Order: sequence, then structure tokens, then C-alpha cells
Amino acid sequence: MASTGKNIPSGNSGVTQGATVVQTAADLGELVRERRRALALKQTDVAGLGSTGNRFIIELERGKPTVQLQKALDVLSLLGLEVLVRPKAGGQP
Repeated sequence: MASTGKNIPSGNSGVTQGATVVQTAADLGELVRERRRALALKQTDVAGLGSTGNRFIIELERGKPTVQLQKALDVLSLLGLEVLVRPKAGGQP
């Protein structure tokens, strides 16, 4: 996955290996781009399969912070990715 994110340690954390912490819209965009490329899909392919515009996929991959959350979640699901929310390690806010 993305090199900019922080890898979550496996072990007893309950998170599968390969999970990545996403802290910015740019981190998420990079993950989406890498996954799309790994699946040998074009941006237009994802847009068509996800019933969204190509412009949305471009903006999501570029890390635009104001993309629509549900559409982003739909694209993640389409690409076989999911979001997991948990307390930060160390319990700090």
C-alpha cells in the first residue's frame, strides 16, 4: 500500500496485515490510485463501474479534501478496500 501512511502493526491489534493509517485526503487518494493500478484499471473504468464521473475519481486520487464521503466509500468498496475506525494507539486524541 501507500508509503506515506503508517503501517498498523499486526499481532493482537485485530487488524489484518497490510492495513495503512490514513491521516489525510492525500493519503487516501494515494491508496486508491495504487489499488486501481494494481487491479489494472483506468480511472474511467472505476468511474463507470462506480456510476460516478471521471472527475470524481481524479479528484479523489489527487487528495481533494472536499470529495463526497459516501462516494469515496463506494469507490473504496468497489476496489476491495474498507475503512476501519479505532482509537489511536496510546489512547491519545
